[in-house]
Amino acid sequence: MASTIRVVAITSLLLLLAACARQVPETVQHTAETPGFLWGLWHGFVFPFAWIGSLFDPKIAVYSVPNNGGWYDFGFFLGITVLGGGTHFSSKARRGGS
Repeated sequence: MASTIRVVAITSLLLLLAACARQVPETVQHTAETPGFLWGLWHGFVFPFAWIGSLFDPKIAVYSVPNNGGWYDFGFFLGITVLGGGTHFSSKARRGGS
């Protein structure tokens, strides 16, 4: 019981700390080239490759800032889970690895 309370307390503190994060308004100006849903989908799909590249080259980013917000995030999520194989691998593991 005490470990459950500790996990909930630590998770709550981390979420509270994350809620304080914000972007500098000067860098979040939206233009016609601001990435939207389709770019989010693409960035989510290439995420594993971009992440490995970002370990070696600081110019490579895994997430586009600025973006148009919710639609970009939705595309990014779909790109990682659906196109990136996230749901395929988890369902394959449940079936017994065939």
